[in-house]
Amino acid sequence: MFAIIQAAGWPIYFLLAASIIAVALIIERFIILRREKIVPSGLLERVLAAYEKQGVSEEMLERLSQDSPLGQVLASGLRNHKSPRQVMKDAVEEAGSAVAHELERFLTTLGTIATISPLMGLFGTVVGMIEIFGSQSPSGSNPQQLAHGISVALYNTGFGLVIAIPAMIFFRHFRGRVETFVIEMEQQAARLVDVVHGERFDFQQPPHTQA
Repeated sequence: MFAIIQAAGWPIYFLLAASIIAVALIIERFIILRREKIVPSGLLERVLAAYEKQGVSEEMLERLSQDSPLGQVLASGLRNHKSPRQVMKDAVEEAGSAVAHELERFLTTLGTIATISPLMGLFGTVVGMIEIFGSQSPSGSNPQQLAHGISVALYNTGFGLVIAIPAMIFFRHFRGRVETFVIEMEQQAARLVDVVHGERFDFQQPPHTQA
């Protein structure tokens, strides 16, 4: 591996730094963007049951806010449960925007690495071509310098593509996952607003009907 790095020349160090950052971001996003951590199953049902049983308390809101991003959105809505429906809905949307921004953290950096890695590889290719042309002289060419220039050009091009392709794949994957989570949170928050304002009943507790 060290021999390849030497053959690729000094431009490869920029690509190595980009690859290390990309791998770190991919691992971090895999750990953070887990469904059970973002939109825990059954959380809304537990919140609705607690709301119908004991109402809203500051302790309940604090626990809910610390539970998960979905909990933060639901807690923001419940803080305004006595306000008009539109006010509660606006509070939920504001909290949802903040949560979505947090979930997208570092994705811009990952997307940037995916975009600029081929350009850094191209830069290495240009450096290699300069060395190739520099190996030519009136007395003949320098085979060692010519071979090194070719190595620099090819290795940097290859490394740039090797970094860019998986980085772009994971960038798209994480963006799609975040969008899915945001939609699910919006749907559950809308259901909370409807239940609190009596426009919708919890499916686990249907309204009583007279015989």
